[in-house]
Amino acid sequence: MPILKMIALLLEYPDAMLWDNRDEAQALVTQDAPTLAPWVENYLSAPLLDQQELWCDLFERGSSMSLLLFEHVHGESRDRGQAMVDLMAQYEQAGLQLDCRELPDHLPLYLEFLSTRSPEEAREGLQNVAPILALLGGRLKERQSNYYQLFDTLLLLANSPLRSDSVTHQVKVEPRDDTRQALDAVWEEEQVKFIEDNATSACDSSPLQSYQKRFSQDVAPQYVDVRSGGPK
Repeated sequence: MPILKMIALLLEYPDAMLWDNRDEAQALVTQDAPTLAPWVENYLSAPLLDQQELWCDLFERGSSMSLLLFEHVHGESRDRGQAMVDLMAQYEQAGLQLDCRELPDHLPLYLEFLSTRSPEEAREGLQNVAPILALLGGRLKERQSNYYQLFDTLLLLANSPLRSDSVTHQVKVEPRDDTRQALDAVWEEEQVKFIEDNATSACDSSPLQSYQKRFSQDVAPQYVDVRSGGPK
């Protein structure tokens, strides 16, 4: 499914290469996912810098919109490490070699992997993460972001009955972890913790690592159970 590679590029941090090849991108989407074509045309018509700023606001402010799939299933539990190992084994078996830029459960990377599989395998791979796709799409729709259309397109390609609207009730009652108050609360607590850590171990971890590790503890993350096919 070449369209999965294109959606992976659309979900990545916006890059000038995509803007330079917008005609080819638009043609592929129009052919393989015509319902998404208006969104792509609008997306690529906007200035690159504006889309980069929007992407950061959506996907890098809080863990609830993380593009790391296992964040929404395992959180910081030990099961996440084993899931990473298992996914890496799938990539290696398929002959894919990863660099150090992204973790294996990064959604665009996973979609790129599925784009190399047969249509049947790609659909199965999408179905395995359909509850996560619906949850992320629902959160985007609640935040009035048209990015949700990418996730609904993936669910359509998966032949899944789930859509972003499937989790409307859940996302409406979730606490937001991307507000200034939530971010300030995390930052203030991390400053205190970092000072305490320096008193005992100067090289234990960087402030950024501590921030990322503890972020989800300030606003309870919402997990999904991929085995049951729906959100918890």
